[in-house]
Amino acid sequence: MSHKRVAILISGGGSNMLALLDSMVGDHPARPCLVLSNDPAAGGLAKAAARGVPVAAVDHRPFKGDRAAFEAELLKPLEEAQPDIVCLAGFMRVLTGEFVSRFQGRMLNIHPSLLPKYPGLHTHSRALAAGDAEHGCTVHEVTAVLDDGPILGQARVPVKAGDTPEALAARVLEQEHHLYPAVLRRFAEGRRDPVHLG
Repeated sequence: MSHKRVAILISGGGSNMLALLDSMVGDHPARPCLVLSNDPAAGGLAKAAARGVPVAAVDHRPFKGDRAAFEAELLKPLEEAQPDIVCLAGFMRVLTGEFVSRFQGRMLNIHPSLLPKYPGLHTHSRALAAGDAEHGCTVHEVTAVLDDGPILGQARVPVKAGDTPEALAARVLEQEHHLYPAVLRRFAEGRRDPVHLG
C-alpha cells in the first residue's frame, strides 16, 4: 500500500504535531514527509527531527509586510516534499487565499473552539466570558476564509465552575491530541464524515 504523504506546519513546540507523528505508524494510511515552521527556533523542529522526520524552516521575519514573498519561500520545501495532505498544527501565520488554493481539499487545521463559534484568537477566554457550558476544538478543511471550511471533527469539553482560560485550554489541548489524529486517519482513508468526541 502506498502511504499518503503528510506535511505538518508548526510555529512552536508542536504538541499536536507530535500527536499526529506518533499516530502515523503501523496500519495508518499516511506517513509524515515534512515538518515545516515559520520559526527556525520552534521547539517542535528538533522533536520531529529526533523522530527521523525531515524538517525545514522559513523565518517569516525578514519578509515583514510581504506575505507573498514569504509564502513563495514556504512553498519551496513544501513542494519538494510533495505532500498529499497538509496539516496546520499551531501554525500562527495567516495564509493567503492563493497559497491555500494550491492545497484546496487537502489542507487541514485544528482550531481551539467549537466552530463556527470563536474564530481567531483568545478562544478560551471568549468562551468563558460568554458563559458557555461547553467548549472544545474543531478540525476543518482550510479555505480562503480564516477558521472556516468544512468541519471534519469536533471534540467537546465541559466548562467547569471556576475555570480559568489556562485550565480550559489545557483540557481542550488534551482533546486536540485525540481529535486531530482521528480525523487525519479518516481523511487519509478518503473519508470526510465528521468525527465527534466528548
